[in-house]
Amino acid sequence: MATVELRFSALPEHVRTARLVAAAVARRAGVDEAVLDEVRLAVGEACSRAVGLHQSGGIAAPVTVVLTEEEKQFSIEVGDEARHAPRHPGDAPGDDAEAEEDEMGLAVISGLVDDVEVSTGEDGGQIKMTWPTAPPNVVLS
Repeated sequence: MATVELRFSALPEHVRTARLVAAAVARRAGVDEAVLDEVRLAVGEACSRAVGLHQSGGIAAPVTVVLTEEEKQFSIEVGDEARHAPRHPGDAPGDDAEAEEDEMGLAVISGLVDDVEVSTGEDGGQIKMTWPTAPPNVVLS
């Protein structure tokens, strides 16, 4: 199993770098060329979400991206350290706009990636996205 970890300051300009790194590592891992645009878009959306959560929460900690190549799959985990409190019907209206934006971002990611796991809590959140990889080409002589 090969792993690449990327940590960056929660600034929008670093999201592009995360997308480029994710696409390069996914290509090396054997993710189908036709899916690489979806990888880039999904990682961009997940990283933008994490950056936004850090900025709105005043969190100085970096956003983390862990790219893992396994035997038959490639996964990317984007982590934030924002507090994700449970939502209740009586929450302030200003929170609704942020919640709707968050839900829309997660919907975009779910539309791009078949295998997505989202976990959130008071200590932060994580989006794990997984894609299948092609078996290495076997050349017989």
